[in-house]
Amino acid sequence: MSIVADWRSRAISPEDAVAPIKSGMKVFVHGAAATPTPLLVALCKRLELENVLLYHLHVAGDIPYAEPIHQGRFLSISFFTGEALRKPIEEGRADFMPIFLADIPGLFTSGMIQLDAALLQLSPPDRHGFCTLGTSVDAAKAAADSAKIIIAEINDQMPRTHGNTVVPLDRISAFIHTDRPLVEHHGSDETPVEARIGELIADLIEDGATLQMGIGNIPDAVLTRLHSKRDLGVHTEMFSDRIVDLVEAGVITNRLKKVHPNRITTSFVSGSKRLFDFVHENPMVEFHPCNRTNDTALIRQNDKVVAINSALEIDLTGQVCADSLGHKIYSGIGGQMDFIHGAALSRGGKPIIAIPSTAARGKASRIVPELKPGAGVVTTRGHVHWVVTEYGAVNLHGKTLRERGEALISIAHPDFRSELRKTLNETRHYIVR
Repeated sequence: MSIVADWRSRAISPEDAVAPIKSGMKVFVHGAAATPTPLLVALCKRLELENVLLYHLHVAGDIPYAEPIHQGRFLSISFFTGEALRKPIEEGRADFMPIFLADIPGLFTSGMIQLDAALLQLSPPDRHGFCTLGTSVDAAKAAADSAKIIIAEINDQMPRTHGNTVVPLDRISAFIHTDRPLVEHHGSDETPVEARIGELIADLIEDGATLQMGIGNIPDAVLTRLHSKRDLGVHTEMFSDRIVDLVEAGVITNRLKKVHPNRITTSFVSGSKRLFDFVHENPMVEFHPCNRTNDTALIRQNDKVVAINSALEIDLTGQVCADSLGHKIYSGIGGQMDFIHGAALSRGGKPIIAIPSTAARGKASRIVPELKPGAGVVTTRGHVHWVVTEYGAVNLHGKTLRERGEALISIAHPDFRSELRKTLNETRHYIVR
């Protein structure tokens, strides 16, 4: 019997698998639905370890190393922060690296960050001895190619995906074998505000457009309103369940795409088991590292690219904060700028920032005179084009500071327009004399 056919017999315990990890090592952790939780749990049992640096994007499920008891033993360094790491970062027990998603793989392949190990969750090997990175290729492919050792969870329920996703079985130093469901993400019920934003954005999308959108209720609200469109394509960093609906309805065909035509192009997926089943062994879906999916030079080659991204607040000049609440890190730069700029360069493209007009249950405007102290500018005012709230859609491109302020006030919540206009008029260098 071949080694591939008998691969299960080579599996070892999680505790034995993580034994090669030593104090001071730099370790990549696979993210989103591919987070290798059993390996992380075993790693946290290694009480003798100190100063292990854990590099990752958004991780899902139980994240034991983020607990206060492990401070000084493990330092999480997020390229994109999820809920589990926000408090540790705020308290100084974890750290955050602001970086474009497209630039992360290069940190590993260039040797700027020399990875000692990568903890991955993989699909079972095929008859040729190749596993795949499953639901998350993003920066994991570069980590798998660059790390000195690979420690894997091979999960029978991890989808086998197409594209640049392969990890040879003989490249893996040690692995465990599991058969467990992937962590699922389910959106909440659509609100009237999200529904209206979805309607406004759907009206901006033309037949033959190529879509980029992230996860969340607003992207879902847009997607549910596209069933009358034709020949849409998808070139994105990630997608969720609502894309499946449009594929099954024949709306998404990818027929008119210039880059990877007839294929959905993505870097990772997050959603339900239905989504994971959809991408499993599906040649229509190609997974690529994020330095390819988010390459502006490739994005712009598709026509009518519509990039839909969210924000936490936007000031009256058009500066977009999407990664922090003041000094508090909330998420990350991600791929927003990659796609905003790529869509702007695309023939007929539309870069869109979608944002509810208020926060804090209506008590605070998300359109503000100036960003909070410490807020990060993810999309500059020079790059911003379309901004959409439930009160309308405006295009800031080619507008002066004064014109931008007026346009944004027109789509702010009515309760805050007077205050915003007063601030605009008091800012003397905005006034045309």
